[in-house]
Amino acid sequence: MTPLRVTGLTVSYGRVAAVRELRLTIEAGEALVLLGPNGAGKTSAVEAIAGLLPKRAGTVEFFGENIAGLTASAIVRKGLALVPQWRELFPTFSVEETLLAATTAAQGRDPKPLDQIYALFPVLEERRNQLAGSLSGGEQQMLAIGRALVTNPKLLLLDEPSAGLASGITRSLIQTIIRIRDSGVPILLVEQNMEIARAIGNRCTMLAAGSLAWEGSMAEAIERNEAARVYFGEH
Repeated sequence: MTPLRVTGLTVSYGRVAAVRELRLTIEAGEALVLLGPNGAGKTSAVEAIAGLLPKRAGTVEFFGENIAGLTASAIVRKGLALVPQWRELFPTFSVEETLLAATTAAQGRDPKPLDQIYALFPVLEERRNQLAGSLSGGEQQMLAIGRALVTNPKLLLLDEPSAGLASGITRSLIQTIIRIRDSGVPILLVEQNMEIARAIGNRCTMLAAGSLAWEGSMAEAIERNEAARVYFGEH
């Protein structure tokens, strides 16, 4: 069964449409990259899918069930986890408290054991008693992803996980996300960076001014230089 199928998704802020009639599909075991310049509507789209923003129209089918009308907490319990762009951690929680708190979102499923999270991010085990607010940017991003993985998600939404990170940390993060994808967890990755997108994504959907501009395989996007056309209007 298809993990995620979005049809006709429209999101508005007052009279301004941030996303118009978006469609996308994620199949089992793949990573779909949602590409586009700043202001294209990428974050609005993933937050609407995750139930954090109201939808003016459209359906969001998660393993065949339309979850468009559910709350964010209900969607998490279904097994769809979002890692927001700016992490949104509780700064006074320790690393381990942050991970343990997330286990409550795995209702109906066994939460992922913490030792598996620490195996994926060894630095988090070293910092297990350190407050989240005192971690480096890269460590906070690892913790945000670890928090989502503790819920044992059936699908992972990542909103620009490389934002604000140094290149060395970003390269390490890319390899970790590839490991997550290859473990069988489908991923919807929001990105602006084509190099990151090509390293992780199997397919891509490109947005421009809130509308679908192009969709296809990542290999085809690179070969046809679709990103340059969408980002800069090149032909």
